[in-house]
Amino acid sequence: MDLRKKILREVEKIFEHVDEISAINTAKVLNAMRKLKVSDAHFKTTTGYAYGDIGREKLDELFAEIFKAESALVRTQFVSGTHALATVLFGILRPGDELISVTGEPYDTMQTVIGWKNPARGSLKEFGVGYKEIALRDGKVDIDEIKNAVTSKTKLALIQRSRGYSLRSPLTISDIEKICAAIKAVNPHCVTFVDNCYGEFVETSEPVEVGADIVAGSLIKNIGGGLAPTGGYIVGRKDLVELASYRLTAPGMGNELGASLGTPRLLFQGLFLAPHVTAQALKAAIFAAGIFSELGFKTSPLPNENRADIIQAIELKSADNLIKFCRAVQEFSPVDSFAAPEPWDMPGYTDKIIMAAGTFVQGASIEISADGPLREPFTVFLQGGLTFEHAALVILHAAQAVSNIDGQSELPHNLSD
Repeated sequence: MDLRKKILREVEKIFEHVDEISAINTAKVLNAMRKLKVSDAHFKTTTGYAYGDIGREKLDELFAEIFKAESALVRTQFVSGTHALATVLFGILRPGDELISVTGEPYDTMQTVIGWKNPARGSLKEFGVGYKEIALRDGKVDIDEIKNAVTSKTKLALIQRSRGYSLRSPLTISDIEKICAAIKAVNPHCVTFVDNCYGEFVETSEPVEVGADIVAGSLIKNIGGGLAPTGGYIVGRKDLVELASYRLTAPGMGNELGASLGTPRLLFQGLFLAPHVTAQALKAAIFAAGIFSELGFKTSPLPNENRADIIQAIELKSADNLIKFCRAVQEFSPVDSFAAPEPWDMPGYTDKIIMAAGTFVQGASIEISADGPLREPFTVFLQGGLTFEHAALVILHAAQAVSNIDGQSELPHNLSD
């Protein structure tokens, strides 16, 4: 508790900056909802084909307005962020086209979608799509190499905003602007595609505003505000979003179908809360960086560094510490606190993965969760937090677990004690 007080004093000014970003983004969302006249009528359930679903259509309009995009596709039919990303890639790319990743090795599940490093049935490689990868230079995107690697044949450039299971710095909006400009300088027709997972509302602008042609992400991360039960989104140029919609449903059908079932209010309300909830998650990450840095662990980012996503990486030095950390997170979760996470061969990953997510929405990364691959340097990736108060308790318990500090697993009755 003494350490808690010390870190909170040190990060007070940083928290004020996070709150200011949240205020700006809340105003942005509120203004969009007012402008587009969101109504109780948009929360009604639809079934079957759901032709003329006004709630679905209004949500698409709303995302396009907030992201400053021409079009949007927001659906609970996306099963994950990876599904939304794959839908864009398969919607736009054709046999013989070239895809290039300019942010180094993509996230593990995207590697199976691409199929070049981790072959998988139905991958882009099986469909005859070429692939190149630009290695990072000192943990950053190599802008100079983009000029050599991107050619007139490059159809699409993949830009991963977040770090994935790596220790590279996530991309700021300014970084994305420079990357998109460098790509367009070589090939103006190359599609710039941003994987925006974990990055929404961390800053006051989004990738479409700085040159991204199309952007995709998950609704059970930042943008769903902890209420979205599932789903993903795609925003960007109208023609590109349309191509993606044909991959999600079928050619000729596109975005005209998709029953909302019982989700519309949750998606609208979650979006409204998203700037505030994202701020809570950012505060949790900053607090965790402060606590674990003080305890002698390597953290990325450091507490006072700029943030471009909600993820906090902590090098725990051993597999035992990684398992202890995740179990501590699970133990102080509101759901399934009695469960003990175990490393396992998770589909789409090359190493055993351990995940802690005692969440109301299964696996929701905007609720506090922790995961990591069992490989050197045994880094845990902590993200989320619907409330900072809960996240701080989780982080302190995890710190106690990996630091071998004697204590009990009961919550303190008075945090001032």
